[in-house]
Amino acid sequence: MYISTVVGTVTSQQCAAMAQMSAINNRRNDVTGLLLFNSRRFLQVLEGPKDAVDRIFTRIHADPRHRAVVKLREGPIDAREFGEWAMAYDDPARPSADLKDKVAALLVQAGPSTRAHFIGSADLHRPAA
Repeated sequence: MYISTVVGTVTSQQCAAMAQMSAINNRRNDVTGLLLFNSRRFLQVLEGPKDAVDRIFTRIHADPRHRAVVKLREGPIDAREFGEWAMAYDDPARPSADLKDKVAALLVQAGPSTRAHFIGSADLHRPAA
């Protein structure tokens, strides 16, 4: 699991393209997980073979769209928390008030620590009610 800060602005179209490319690459590498983009930060869990996860993380760390990449957790797991690849994101131009609910639905199988990280991140930078 890592968190990073976006460099510049990422549009909803760019998020959709990232999600599609990630899904293709991750399926090929037997990697599952969840990527959350809340208009300012990326929070992601990657699950799968260690060498594949390490390669993906190295590529992410070098990606110029990220800065301040911080690994929050790393280690073997007993079972995957995410059976498929998923991505939840906000359109930076129109932040969604229900992002937290969308993320919660994707975290049904996740452990309490993973759930807390993602719900907290989804809750940040929400539009004023």
